[in-house]
Amino acid sequence: MTSKTLKTEIYYLERQTGEIIYEQIFAEKTLRLLYENYFGFIIFNYLLNNKTFCWLYGKYQDLPLTKSQINKFVRRYQIDIKETELPLKNYHSFNAFFSRRLKPNARVFTTESNIFCAPADSRILVYPKLTAETQIPVKSSSVTIAELLNCEKLAQIYCQGSALCLRLAPYDYHRFHFSDTGKALPAKYIQGKYHSVNPLALAKVCNIFSLNKRMVTEFISDNFGRIAYIEIGAFTIGSIIQTYTPGIVYKGQEKGYFQYGGSTLVLLFQPGTICFDDDLIQHSLEGLEVYVQAGNQIGKKNQIQS
Repeated sequence: MTSKTLKTEIYYLERQTGEIIYEQIFAEKTLRLLYENYFGFIIFNYLLNNKTFCWLYGKYQDLPLTKSQINKFVRRYQIDIKETELPLKNYHSFNAFFSRRLKPNARVFTTESNIFCAPADSRILVYPKLTAETQIPVKSSSVTIAELLNCEKLAQIYCQGSALCLRLAPYDYHRFHFSDTGKALPAKYIQGKYHSVNPLALAKVCNIFSLNKRMVTEFISDNFGRIAYIEIGAFTIGSIIQTYTPGIVYKGQEKGYFQYGGSTLVLLFQPGTICFDDDLIQHSLEGLEVYVQAGNQIGKKNQIQS
């Protein structure tokens, strides 16, 4: 017995070339078994969707024996190894490669203060004006800011503001950065589940963003007001690692990284602080994700503050 068949194909726009790309879904057979099959979904929820399993799986990916997966992974997903900080042979495990750093200047953030840069390599959707109910659309449903932040009081700061959703595929560069200079407060951990964040899973469980474990960092930027960084964990992710020190941070500085698994970042902005680029707004209205790299311009400072 199987549940309703979900959307089979996932596409996104490669912004640099303008091509519509068919996405290779990582571990597609497993995802479909867990989210499209009735019994698979039951097994997932009762046995796999928990901290213990994901922690153990993450630890397995830290073992030296997983090093043998790296070359196959690189070939299948055509990862540009010229960008990696280390030669492939120097990564001691698959997880070490998964959370790899890149060479200096592989991702360049402009010094222009009025430009907002993408904080990570990802497929993005932008929401220039959230509704009065402070909801972010997710597939056929939505999630409120209060649910996402797990705090009604904090949600009021971003009421009727803007949102940026960044989805990282497992084969992407998995470190994320600050998009502006400013002051970053300590990250707060919110306990939760371990659903996949792939669109296949979002079509089945629409409130994943508010169900999954996540970390929230309040960032007082120099040019874009208060920004909430929300890193959302996913199935098999061992940890969300914060590498920054709370206090003054700089544009382009590494904030942290995800360990093994696909992941999502959500950034919330106060009203009237950012103007997203027109092409991103149009494609987001069409529901088409756009692939960008960390450091790419995705918006500008709103010169008319509300």
